[in-house]
Amino acid sequence: MLIREAAADDWPRIWPFWHRIVAAGETYAWDPDTSEEAARALWMSPAKRVFVVEDETGAIVASAYVTPNYGGPAARIANAGFMVDPDRGGRGYGRALAEHVLAAAAADGYRGMVFNAVVETNPAVGLWTSLGFTILGTVPDAFEHPRHGRVGLHVMHRAL
Repeated sequence: MLIREAAADDWPRIWPFWHRIVAAGETYAWDPDTSEEAARALWMSPAKRVFVVEDETGAIVASAYVTPNYGGPAARIANAGFMVDPDRGGRGYGRALAEHVLAAAAADGYRGMVFNAVVETNPAVGLWTSLGFTILGTVPDAFEHPRHGRVGLHVMHRAL
């Protein structure tokens, strides 16, 4: 696999799995009906450093971004978003991308990373805790999950 910074022309290969994941309404607190134009603005914003994972065929199978979570004197705390094509899960792409993004964020001078809204039923919670993230707290009943009903949103943190 190859992990690299995304180029603007990568978006058409990110959008299909981005849309599928967000439309499912199970792991992201974004509107499941987000348009492609709005999705591109959210994910590929110039304020974000965006990465992609290519498999051995050159297909983009995952993407992530890192950006400051806060501004001003707190701008050294990062936020990130991660997506792996649901058809490519379980092959180590997510872990490899997470390790790469954490290292890149540290190299960029971030002192920590925070996730503001991790759906508590998201299987990625196990990945994040295995990579040293801790759950700082949970906002109860904050997310309307299509299968589980109301579930909590974790706030997670890791020092870099």
